[in-house]
Amino acid sequence: MNTDSNVEKTVLVTGGAGFIAVHCILQLLNAGYRVRATLRSLSRETEVREMLKEGGLEAGDRLTFIEADLSADANWTAAVSGCTYVLHVASPTPIVNYKHEDEMIIPAREGVLRVLRASRDAGVKRVVLTSAIGAVVYGNPPQTAPFDETNWTNTSGKAPAYQKSKTLAEQAAWEFIEREGNGLELSAVNPVAVMGPVLGPEYSHSIHLIKNLLTGKMSGCPKINSGFVDVRDVADLHLRAMTNPDAKGERFIATAGESIWMIEVAKILKQQLGEAANKVNAKELPGTLLRIAALKDPKVKAIIPLLGKVMNVTNAKAIRTLGWSPRSTEDAILATAESLIRLNLLDQ
Repeated sequence: MNTDSNVEKTVLVTGGAGFIAVHCILQLLNAGYRVRATLRSLSRETEVREMLKEGGLEAGDRLTFIEADLSADANWTAAVSGCTYVLHVASPTPIVNYKHEDEMIIPAREGVLRVLRASRDAGVKRVVLTSAIGAVVYGNPPQTAPFDETNWTNTSGKAPAYQKSKTLAEQAAWEFIEREGNGLELSAVNPVAVMGPVLGPEYSHSIHLIKNLLTGKMSGCPKINSGFVDVRDVADLHLRAMTNPDAKGERFIATAGESIWMIEVAKILKQQLGEAANKVNAKELPGTLLRIAALKDPKVKAIIPLLGKVMNVTNAKAIRTLGWSPRSTEDAILATAESLIRLNLLDQ
C-alpha cells in the first residue's frame, strides 16, 4: 500500500473504542491515513490512545475524536465532513434481559441509516459496514455446503434477537444504497466470532468465551459450533473492502477457516498453553443440563437454539476477490489467550 498517497485522506471510524474499531484505527494510521473516530463520550479518548500504544503506535494528531451516538442526530454531519471513507464499526451490543427484540433492532437499523445519510450528504466515496455472521447463517435449514455471502439469516425463522438486528440493519443499508444512495458506495464485512490480541479492557463478547474457559468459569463446553477469525485480519479485510474497486456493492465473510466445536477450542488451549490452561474444562456439557439451566439464566437461554447446529461458512470470496490471507483458527484463539494473560485481564 502506498502510504504517501493516503496522508491527505481522512477515514471516519464509528464506535472508536470498540475491539474491532481500535484494530482498524491502528491499521489505518499505519497505512498513512488520518483518522477521525466517534465516541459516545469523549472521556474515553485516553483509553483508546492507550490501546493503540499497546498495539505499538503513538497516534498523535493524526487521530482526532468527535462525540456522536448512533441513537441521535447530533454531530454526524461534522463527523463525516471531509472524509473520503467511513468504516461503520459501531453497533449496539447484545442486551441480555431485553423485554422486546425491537430494543436491539431499532437502534441498529436507525444507526446504520444515520451514518449512511450523513456519508451520502458529505460526498463520502465508500462506507464499509461491519455486519456479522449473524446476518448470514441463522434460521436456515441445515446444509452440507458452507454458508456464503448469498445466504441471509431468515428473520421470520427462529433467529435470536441480536442476530436479527444485525440482519435487518445490513438489509436496510443495502436498500438505502439502492434507493437513495446517490452514488455512495457500500461494502459489508461479516465476521464470525472475533478473536485475537486484546489491547485493553474493551473487547468483543466473543473473547469472553476464552476468558471463561481459562478462568474455569465454564464447567464444560456446550455443543456449539462456530468459525473464528483474528481481529487483525478483520481490520485488514475492512481496509481492502474500503479501497478495492471490486469490493463495491459486495459483502465478505471473515473467517479463518472451517468452523469448529467449542470442545475443540478448549483442547487447543490445553494443548498449547500448558499450566495457564489448568482450569480449562475440555468436556462436553449435556444438552439436557443446559436446557434446565436456561430456565433461570438468560445467557444460557440465548445459546439453546445453537446447540448441535453446524455454522460452517466459507472465506473463498474474500481470498479470491481481495487477496485476503487470514491467520489460522488456532493462531487466532491462542493470540486471544496470550493477550488476556499478558495484560492481567483474567481476574477482571
